[in-house]
Amino acid sequence: MRRVTIFGATGSIGQNTLNLIGRDPDAYDVVALTGGQNIAQLAKDAIAFKADVAVTAHSHLLNDLRQALAGSGVEAAAGPQALIDAAARPADWVMSSIVGSAGLAPGLTALQQGASLALANKESMVCAGPLMLSTAKAHGARILPVDSEHSAVFQALIGEDLDAIERVIITASGGAFRDWPLEDLAAATPEQAAQHPNWDMGQRITIDSASMFNKALELIETKEFFQIAPAKIEAVVHPESMIHALVGFQDGALMAHVGPPDMRHAIGFALHYPQRKALPVERLDLVSLGQLTFRPADEQRWPALRLAREVMATGGLAGAVFNAAKERALDGFLDRRIGFQQIASVVEEVLSRVSAQPGHIDAAITLDNVMHADHLARVRADEIMNK
Repeated sequence: MRRVTIFGATGSIGQNTLNLIGRDPDAYDVVALTGGQNIAQLAKDAIAFKADVAVTAHSHLLNDLRQALAGSGVEAAAGPQALIDAAARPADWVMSSIVGSAGLAPGLTALQQGASLALANKESMVCAGPLMLSTAKAHGARILPVDSEHSAVFQALIGEDLDAIERVIITASGGAFRDWPLEDLAAATPEQAAQHPNWDMGQRITIDSASMFNKALELIETKEFFQIAPAKIEAVVHPESMIHALVGFQDGALMAHVGPPDMRHAIGFALHYPQRKALPVERLDLVSLGQLTFRPADEQRWPALRLAREVMATGGLAGAVFNAAKERALDGFLDRRIGFQQIASVVEEVLSRVSAQPGHIDAAITLDNVMHADHLARVRADEIMNK
């Protein structure tokens, strides 16, 4: 029986993970489930899967969680330290799907226990890729990508010589505004940005898809995870979301990972790796599908892609600053303090301000330095949005 922990259990990735585990419950021992404000769902799942502990990230919700778990035998805990404590509990496989930089410390703790870390929290690699990889190596742990694009690249590279890679192509749906006239984007609302044409995801990641910041993070993650030169990494818009990524080799061949837009595919691959097991996902009918289309990823429409390339060129803690600035700018958009197109403007200005301060971007990539850069970027973003 495999011991599993799920960080972000109440989100879409966590719920899809529980869906797969629930199809063979005797094969898994659920150690910990964590969530945010959805206490009812967290408690319901913790009881159903007989978890040892349920953790909410919000300390003020501890009593609510305790009441929801009363009489179940499931332990309740709350707060950032409780998340780290949960990650320190022995587990064979850990899903990391907390959104944002908050997922970094629990993910590192899980790696320090030697667990296989199924990584849906792309921010961990963006903020601290070298630290994640070195921690995994030092403790005999494994990181398995769960973003559909990186899972696709990972699968395409099995048995291949990394030196033979000529390019990696990450596909993007284009999000809610891919067909909008550019002049209309200034008036776009959070509600409109949160309507994804293909995927069923949470609000923040769906808006990140519309701004292409989600894809920008994935470009950086591709560089960090696979140690591929930025010049070899491309992004194209693929509205059907059936091809998740392609890998091109020096002999001219392209290997594409094709599948329905269902996150259980990437989750299931990571859950069962190195085996492939049957998954309850749609089987594609290529005749009915008809055609697959592609468009350039226009950096005028999506300046986040240009910023990602600047971050990769800068290196150091630029990824941590980029991600934190994006998170705060997204907060500003959701609060209607800034417009949709100002998200990228805020991030660019934060990068410029922090880069101008010696000793920040070029500091060693440690957890403390990453969190300091994260804090500094959020402060600068607030200053910019409040002026």
